[in-house]
Amino acid sequence: MNKIGIIGSGTMGIGIAQVASTAGCEVFLYDANPAQTEKALAGLKQTLDKLVAKLKISVEKSDQIFKQIKPCNQLSELKNCDFVIEAIIENKEIKTKLFGELEEVVSDYCVIASNTSSISITSLSAELKNPSRFIGIHFFNPAPLMPLVEVIPGLLTEKTLAKKLYSLMENWGKTPVIAKDVPGFIVNRIARPFYGEALRIAEENIATPEQIDDAMRTLGNFRMGPFELMDLIGIDINFAVTKTVYADYFYDPKYKPSLLQQRMAEAKLLGRKTGKGFYDYSTEKSQESRAKSQVEGAKSQEVEDPELYESIFNRIISMLINEAVEAKRLGIANDEDIELAMQKGVNYPKGLLQWGFDIGYGKISETLQKLYEEYQEERYRQSPLLRKLIMKN
Repeated sequence: MNKIGIIGSGTMGIGIAQVASTAGCEVFLYDANPAQTEKALAGLKQTLDKLVAKLKISVEKSDQIFKQIKPCNQLSELKNCDFVIEAIIENKEIKTKLFGELEEVVSDYCVIASNTSSISITSLSAELKNPSRFIGIHFFNPAPLMPLVEVIPGLLTEKTLAKKLYSLMENWGKTPVIAKDVPGFIVNRIARPFYGEALRIAEENIATPEQIDDAMRTLGNFRMGPFELMDLIGIDINFAVTKTVYADYFYDPKYKPSLLQQRMAEAKLLGRKTGKGFYDYSTEKSQESRAKSQVEGAKSQEVEDPELYESIFNRIISMLINEAVEAKRLGIANDEDIELAMQKGVNYPKGLLQWGFDIGYGKISETLQKLYEEYQEERYRQSPLLRKLIMKN
């Protein structure tokens, strides 16, 4: 697959285009808004110039990467592609309409993929004339830097296609994992408590976002706390994924969205991209102050309230580990891919299954049981596999 079509020239689309072009592919970049494509390519040129200045790539390689990406004004210009990846707005109806139009343009052998982070691959392919050539291929942002790619075959996907794309992603220098077509796939399903439980702790005035982030960085060695990460991702995007997973799991209370997050989205306090979210990024000085406090906190490893921080960490990590154990039980992915996905997709310091073993699955079970007794909510129910793992631990 050497002729690659990318639909959507936003941050993700241009990032995937850079990855494919760097791997030596000819890339056809289409966006319904040509001005967006021009902006994206200008931004890519700046990125490549910086890589050259830092001696990360040669001038020749930079020119090659840029020249191999061809802007397209019409969808029909993708007609000769071997592989087309959609990276547009996370809206099922809009995506489905696009795939129907695309199928009329490309050849019968062309593979069509969606970069969706949470929408069912099976549902996206159901209306196609040839759903067997459709698959999910979920990159993580920023695509050139984040190694993980989730490869998600739907129920109608041809059986060998996932392995073919797994090999292609390896050739592109990525770390692929294969996931079942379930809401959120691997990462966005297992990671939900990192945000959801942190939001609940803040909503209940148990701790502030700053304290929660400090606890997870200090005791868990996470690179970023949940509120910092939501600000980076975009609070609206994180909220949208949570709502999708919640609805697709038939409103399972484990994935219930947060009212606090909804209010932040309504107020357009979306994080770094709007200058304010859970933290203030509106001035260069505020960003420098934030970065300095993170570094100083990491160096000191001192906490203002050890018992509070330990309680926060135990609560969130227990929820995460329980979710990873349940993913293992349901066969959403194999053990190795579950561990790889969380480390390479969201930079967790270690795999959650191993983390559960290190802490002790008995302790994880005790924490969840206490939460269940306190709240009387199915949100805190334990995976049936957890108790079996306690016996092996």
